[in-house]
Amino acid sequence: MLLPGAVYFLIFHFLPMGGLVVAFKDYRMTEGIVGSPWAGLDNFRDLFLNEQFPNALRNTLVIAALRLGLGFFAPIILALLLNELRVRWFKRTVQTITYLPFFFSWVILGGIFLMLFSTTGPMNSILATFGIDPIPFLTSGPWFITVLVVTGIWQSIGYGAVIYLAALTGIEVQLYEAAAIDGAGRWKQTRHITLPGLTPVMIVLFILSVGQLLSAGFDQIYNMYNPLVFESTDIIDTYVLRQLQGLDFGVATAAGMFKSVVGLMLIIGTNALANRLSGGEQGLW
Repeated sequence: MLLPGAVYFLIFHFLPMGGLVVAFKDYRMTEGIVGSPWAGLDNFRDLFLNEQFPNALRNTLVIAALRLGLGFFAPIILALLLNELRVRWFKRTVQTITYLPFFFSWVILGGIFLMLFSTTGPMNSILATFGIDPIPFLTSGPWFITVLVVTGIWQSIGYGAVIYLAALTGIEVQLYEAAAIDGAGRWKQTRHITLPGLTPVMIVLFILSVGQLLSAGFDQIYNMYNPLVFESTDIIDTYVLRQLQGLDFGVATAAGMFKSVVGLMLIIGTNALANRLSGGEQGLW
């Protein structure tokens, strides 16, 4: 059963890592990777001295931090709320509705949200009925980042909730029964039984989320941003795309390698912190 997954990671994740050598070469398409001359750390120097990269890095950190800070707790709250529902058909309906957006591509969702939040779109039309002036959701940097974060959470909240709902099924029912006998209400049961039971899963998912900190949602941003908000939403991935379009493969590979190394360091550091705070009981390893 592990073989298909192992083959996938081998072909699409491990073998392509050999291409990282391009980051240390003056890559020329006519000579190929092997024949291209070595450039040492020139591509990294060009990357960090490029005036656009610091802005892309800053935007990436801001958007990713907002996604992590707000989006990490959203599926936990949804899972806890769904867990309290006793009407089974209603619970399944809500779970399906919140899970469904995860299957839609950002090519589709981006077009929907661009129409929804445009100056003459439905959202501003609703605000106009209350006497509120149109809000530049798609042309103002702060408003556009708000739209990115909120719609991103909406798209992934159902998928995250499923993971936590699965973890909730592993908590012993006897613990709730004993707590109820002792007089604990639903809030105290959630605080002293449910949340501690979810803690191991929360820590693992948090470590993995921190590792993806520099991946600020390329699919969503690429399908939604425009020149008016470029200064606020240009991230590392869109910067890499522009370098590839300009055939500057060395700098593009260097940027991708920088992102991967930082992500690895964040995973190792966060895992070490989790181990230290939990006395070695929590973490990926």
